[in-house]
Amino acid sequence: QVQLEESGGGLVQTGGSLRLSCVVSGGTLTELTVAWLRQAPRKQREFVASVWGSDNTYYPETMKGRFTIIRDNAKNTVYLQMDRLEPEDTAVYYCNAVRGSEKYWGQGTQVTVSS
Repeated sequence: QVQLEESGGGLVQTGGSLRLSCVVSGGTLTELTVAWLRQAPRKQREFVASVWGSDNTYYPETMKGRFTIIRDNAKNTVYLQMDRLEPEDTAVYYCNAVRGSEKYWGQGTQVTVSS
């Protein structure tokens, strides 16, 4: 059973940075596809970034440039570095891991960007 624990959220001003962490237990990162998604109030969950295999990464066009997903195999942790944050980035950020047909979610961490 894979377990995910996010941390690092908080309140930040527009233009600031945050680094979110997702600590993975019960599995090794190289066998998982790990992604970050977010959900703002009254909006659908939105894909932010993913990492898999030999450090392959994917970002939707709307997320390129300000978000960076970083995998640390030694610490079994996947980070989301977020720069030049905007109020529209305010959301609960979730870590997700997929292994074959198995899907796992963390509890989420709140990020609030003040204007």
